[in-house]
Amino acid sequence: MSINLEWYKVFRTVVRNESFSKAARQLFMSQPAVSQIISQLERELDTRLFNRTSKGVYLTEEGSLLFEYVNSALNLIDAGNEKLQEMKNLSVGELKIGVGDTISRYYLLPFLEAFHTNYPSIRFKIINGTTLELIAALKSGEADIAVCNFPVEDEALEKRVCFEVQDTFVYGERFKKLFLKPVPWQELTKLPLILLESKSNSRQYVEDFLLDKGVKIHAEFELGSHELLLEFAQINFGIACVVKEFSTDYLDRGLLHEVEFLEQIPKRSIGVCHLKDVSLSPAASKFIEILGRS
Repeated sequence: MSINLEWYKVFRTVVRNESFSKAARQLFMSQPAVSQIISQLERELDTRLFNRTSKGVYLTEEGSLLFEYVNSALNLIDAGNEKLQEMKNLSVGELKIGVGDTISRYYLLPFLEAFHTNYPSIRFKIINGTTLELIAALKSGEADIAVCNFPVEDEALEKRVCFEVQDTFVYGERFKKLFLKPVPWQELTKLPLILLESKSNSRQYVEDFLLDKGVKIHAEFELGSHELLLEFAQINFGIACVVKEFSTDYLDRGLLHEVEFLEQIPKRSIGVCHLKDVSLSPAASKFIEILGRS
C-alpha cells in the first residue's frame, strides 16, 4: 500500500466541507484533482469512503472510522509543527548550561539576564562543576553548552573563545614587606599558598606553567571557590592564586595586592563549547550568539 500523506489531508478537507468543490477551493486545487485523489485513496484502501449525492458527499461507515484516526493523526502533526515553530521562535524550550560558580558569578550573569529579558519563555537549567565535569555533562547530554576555562583539548568539541583572563597571585597586609619589588617564581615555594582544588582547569594551567619554569608549588589551603581564595588571602592565611579580572573589587579597594613577578603568567581564555556532532537547539545557538557580542 502506497498512500501519500497529502491524500489524507485532502480527505480531511473534503469531510469538513462535505463537498469536493468547496474542498478544492480551500486547497487551491481543481475539483477533478480532488476527486481523483479521493478515488485513488479508495482504491488503495479497497474501501468506499464517501457516498456521493447531488447535494454533496457524506462519509460511509468505513469513511467515518478512518476519519476519526486521520483527523487525530493530522492534528498531532499540526501540533508538532506548531511546537517546532515555537522553539525556532524561542517562545518555548529549555537551555541547559554547564558553568562553574566563578565564571557564572563574574562573567555569565549579564548574558543570562539579557537572554531572559528577550526570551522569557525559555527555561534555564544550570549545571555547576569543574571544566572536566562540564565536558562530561556535555557528552552525556546533561548540558547543551558549557562555559568554562580553556584550554580544553578534546576533538569532539566545538570551542569558541569568549575573552582572555590573567592568572595572578595576591596577598594581604601581612605579606606586604615581601613584595616591595618584583620577585622570581621560585619565591612561591617559600610561602603558604592558597589554591583552588587540584582538579580545577585553572590551577592545572598555572601549575603546568610553573613546572616548565622548574618550580613546583604546593597548597597550604585548597579551596572550592574563587571567592574563598580572596577571603583567605585578605585575612592573611597566605598568597592566593586568582583570576585578576575576577578580583578587581578587592584590588581596587586595596584589600589585596598583586604580586609582581619578573615574568607574567601567559594569559588564557574562557570560552564556550559544545559537541561537534550534535545540532544545537535554537535557544543554545542564540545564547552563543549573545556571548559572541562580549
